[in-house]
Amino acid sequence: MEGDCLSCMKYLMFLFNFFIFLGGACLLGVGIWVIVDPTGFREIVAANPLLFTGAYIMLAMGAMLFLLGFLGCCGAIRENKCLLLFFFMFILLIFLAELSAAILAFIFRENLTREFFTKELKKHYLKNNDTDVFSSTWNSVMITFACCGVNGPEDFEAIPHFTYSSLEKATPEACCQRELQSREGMFVDKEACLAGIERFQNRQGCYTVILNSFETYVYLAGALAIGVLAIEVL
Repeated sequence: MEGDCLSCMKYLMFLFNFFIFLGGACLLGVGIWVIVDPTGFREIVAANPLLFTGAYIMLAMGAMLFLLGFLGCCGAIRENKCLLLFFFMFILLIFLAELSAAILAFIFRENLTREFFTKELKKHYLKNNDTDVFSSTWNSVMITFACCGVNGPEDFEAIPHFTYSSLEKATPEACCQRELQSREGMFVDKEACLAGIERFQNRQGCYTVILNSFETYVYLAGALAIGVLAIEVL
């Protein structure tokens, strides 16, 4: 009976880690393809800080899962103590990193408030300056989600370092409505938008839009994280 249980555990561990191995290989492959793809997608990623960062995060996660799955599969099927020890150490490090991230997220949760983002936007945003990472990232977010500022276009009216002509309001180009929500999308009416005509502007704040967009996924991610932690402990 004891031998059957150990054999069952061995093959279950192999199967579980084989799926982790496949998932890591897929993430690794997609990440590499996005970065080295010669058909032009690489330029789009390079021009967008969010996509650029996401591609490297995908590479790192893919490599980590690939290695984890490999160690687990080989260690289980060969019953190799050395490989299983590395697998255990790897799992322990991931577990501690996840636990640390959860504690830090709880401690710094006040930094994710509407007031914090509004303060940072007014302090660091440089309008259409795409050489500045902070401004470029905000512009990408506003264009992608068809939103404006944290609370709305009024966030930009109190920024003292903005310079604009007498015919323009403080609203940046990224807040103007486009036929297609991307940097390549044509403006519906750029001049009217910059002149302050509301119907050509995205009036809703990004905080609300993003919160509504990711609310479901946040609960799903939390449930998955708890499930992964439980599996790692087992």
